[in-house]
Amino acid sequence: MLSLTGPQVDYLRPLKTHDIPKVLTIERQMYSYPWSEGIFKDCLKIGYSNWAFIKDGQFVGYVILSVAVGEAHILNICLDPAYQGKGLGRQFLKEVLIIAKKKNANSVFLEVRPSNTAAVQLYKTAGFKKIGKRKNYYPAADGKEDALVLSLDLTSDSA
Repeated sequence: MLSLTGPQVDYLRPLKTHDIPKVLTIERQMYSYPWSEGIFKDCLKIGYSNWAFIKDGQFVGYVILSVAVGEAHILNICLDPAYQGKGLGRQFLKEVLIIAKKKNANSVFLEVRPSNTAAVQLYKTAGFKKIGKRKNYYPAADGKEDALVLSLDLTSDSA
């Protein structure tokens, strides 16, 4: 269990199978094209670095993090909409980056929808840089949406 800064009421713990219903509730609230239950079960089975974010005893977020050969990839990170806009996303992301460093990652990558301006701003504030674009990556109401590919160097002093 990792404790976030501040009182011992916020922490990360490994994500478990019994958390999947809570994960799906948040996932479906936040995304028009949510991941399926099977995808989350596969992430647990494969052994990705999967974490639950707990605040005041409540499950409020989750992250699916793949770490291999010095690189981490944030595959999915999400915070319950009721807890957004309070600085918790920044706090959660910071703790995820600490986990990546502890797992010997030198860099972190992720994809984000350009239309998700709040997330794009959060990542930029955290020091992520745009390194590319994946054409037609995400499903969208009018077809497909590109993804911005972002990267953060964890070896620099600012990370």
